[in-house]
Amino acid sequence: MIYTSEQVSHGHPDKICDQISDAILTECLRYDKNSRVAVETLIKDNQVVVAGEVSTKHFFNLEEIVKKVLEPYGMTDVIVTNLLGVQSPDIAQGVDSGGAGDQGIMFGYATDESPEFLPLPYVLATRVLERLQALKSPYLLSDAKAQVSYDYDKKRIETFLVSIQHTETISRRKLKAIVKRAMKEVAKAYKQNLDFKVLVNPTGRFVLGGSYADAGVTGRKIIADTYGGFAHHGGGAFSGKDPSKVDRSGAYMARKIAKDFVREGYAKRCEVQLAYAIGKKHPVSVSVDTFGTSKGYTDRDLGDMIRLRYDLTSKGIIEELGLLEVDYNLTSSYGHFTKPYLPWEQ
Repeated sequence: MIYTSEQVSHGHPDKICDQISDAILTECLRYDKNSRVAVETLIKDNQVVVAGEVSTKHFFNLEEIVKKVLEPYGMTDVIVTNLLGVQSPDIAQGVDSGGAGDQGIMFGYATDESPEFLPLPYVLATRVLERLQALKSPYLLSDAKAQVSYDYDKKRIETFLVSIQHTETISRRKLKAIVKRAMKEVAKAYKQNLDFKVLVNPTGRFVLGGSYADAGVTGRKIIADTYGGFAHHGGGAFSGKDPSKVDRSGAYMARKIAKDFVREGYAKRCEVQLAYAIGKKHPVSVSVDTFGTSKGYTDRDLGDMIRLRYDLTSKGIIEELGLLEVDYNLTSSYGHFTKPYLPWEQ
């Protein structure tokens, strides 16, 4: 079986929008832990539209936050449209009493095939983009995508693809050499084969990028944010939402549980599903799928263990993972489960 997984860079327009939404959230929580935030961002060219609901005691300068996020991308002449309102009191009455901020289903996944307990092709696609960013090459720009096709039967990389924005001054040959070197360094670090098929900018050119090449919207890269397509996804995005929204906090907790179970040897692969009803404290269902990799425990056994071992109320999750203290700017690019310093990854 050959399976393909993708990641996008911090300069992808959708990721720029995630960064803006999470910057607003982090700013609000820094000064008011009771802030309720649900923010969506749209960008096209130098136009930024921020919409959603924010209830906070902290007065913030929206235009200043947006410009601070966009400044590293060389975008200084920015037009910001503010369409923010306040949270509905109908929602607030359920959330303020400790209930979930919305209904929905969340999935967490873990596998023992990589040190990160994440699918290997997803990790490889993520790491190559991080490595290219770390080069700080004057020829490479911020908008990029990576894709890895992995043969699970032969346990080898089949195809490694990177499309990366670049300056006019670099030749195609030199660009390919830089990217190919990064691919091989990442593959070597994960003890993988180096004779894979290499694809770099298959169209031959990628000079115009970012919001001037494509519109961006918050929450449009939910698969790149999570498990690269290897697990189910409940459909809810993370960025721009405070942790009372179980779309975010529930997904983080489900990931922690799945990772705990694999790390502790209960299974080699594990997917956890949590489901919530708006305003209700406890999940309406908890389920586990170990894909036949657990020895000595049924999936029902592990589901019962979850209910006994973890506080799955919205308040309990927020407290256990310290979600009111997190710098959410650290989550908005290169996956929410790839960074060991985040509390749900520890």
